[in-house]
Amino acid sequence: MTAAASETPGFTSEEVLAAVIASVEDDKAEEVVEIDMRGRSDVADYMVICSGRSSRQVGAIAEKLADRVKQAFGIVARMEGKETGDWVLIDTGDVIVHVFRPEVREFYQLEKMWLPGGGVPAARG
Repeated sequence: MTAAASETPGFTSEEVLAAVIASVEDDKAEEVVEIDMRGRSDVADYMVICSGRSSRQVGAIAEKLADRVKQAFGIVARMEGKETGDWVLIDTGDVIVHVFRPEVREFYQLEKMWLPGGGVPAARG
């Protein structure tokens, strides 16, 4: 656990969310979906789900995101799945990020589990 996780941070979850969205969009992630988890989960305030076109891009998106949140907020993000590059989970504390290869994302369909009404986001890239 980092010091930022045990003390009141000098930033909001919305600021971290904005940085996460900017990072994945800068790295050309596709089908970026943001899900508000406040009041629905004690784990995080927001979840971001996006896709990379290849295992290499999935890993690069995740690695750059972890570097950027560390630089901007001092958050040491926990990361799982980077070795295979099919599905990488990046935990920044208040924002959980899932970066998938498209076929893996389609298989797990996290959006159906977390979006209101189990809907699918309107914007598809």
